[in-house]
Amino acid sequence: MDWRNLRIVAFDTETTGFNPHDGDRIIEFAAVELHLDEEGRVRRVKPYEMLFNPGIPIPSKIVQLTGIDDAKVADKPRFESRAGEVRKLLTDSICVAHNFPFDRAFLAAEFERAGLSWPDPIAEIDTVDLSMKVFPTASSHKLSEVSKRLGVRLEGAHRATNDAEACGRCFIEMAKREHAPTELEGMIEWADALGHPPENRYLRVGPAGYVVFTDGPHAGDKVEHHPVHLHWMTMARQRADDRWQYRFPESLRRWAFTFLKTRGAGRARQNAKSFGPQDWVIDSNALPLPSQPRRR
Repeated sequence: MDWRNLRIVAFDTETTGFNPHDGDRIIEFAAVELHLDEEGRVRRVKPYEMLFNPGIPIPSKIVQLTGIDDAKVADKPRFESRAGEVRKLLTDSICVAHNFPFDRAFLAAEFERAGLSWPDPIAEIDTVDLSMKVFPTASSHKLSEVSKRLGVRLEGAHRATNDAEACGRCFIEMAKREHAPTELEGMIEWADALGHPPENRYLRVGPAGYVVFTDGPHAGDKVEHHPVHLHWMTMARQRADDRWQYRFPESLRRWAFTFLKTRGAGRARQNAKSFGPQDWVIDSNALPLPSQPRRR
């Protein structure tokens, strides 16, 4: 399957702060649906933009960064009222975001409040990780710097719609420049992206959209609740034919490793972020504090 024929949805969020599990909420969600031609060039862009009333005051630091204040969202709906619409957009698409864990954490928390689960994308691609792979010697991987390197136009950074389109175009440009495989599975592996788990008898995608164990001590539980066991699956060996062999198939071990990298033990934590420039990467020369991740 050629991934260029599939829906590519690049998205971004603006939030009241950095911790979705401590009361911070989404104030803006934006996405662009990108459609490519046979040569892999963008032929059509369909934008989606939604402002939300978070139900709490928007901090002044966020107002300065995004231009979104309490007055702009006073008459806007709560996220719950449009959660189904957002979830449907992300389902069965190649999802792209810049620092995917951050935006995913907020969206997952909002979906949970609305009684919904995380959708089942075809793939989850983080352009921060991809930039680190394509530009390993670069001093900064914030979206504005990546866009500049790739010749992608970015206007009005830190507004979700502009960031979303730039992010999507950066992914496509990196794929073209690096001659990424056109076959879906090959592209997912090239991008170090998280896709659907391979067919196996040890785990599967459950009806709620979460990957669950189907065998072993945690059968029926969500994979993300037992990262230590999932890590064990990447290393476990057993004796067979007078030699030690991996206990689980290579395809499953690769998927588990990618899941842990992007969801459990990856480059960036999903929440802790201060209002300092080192976390929002406002200054391209700023380095993150040892205990803090980059935002974008």
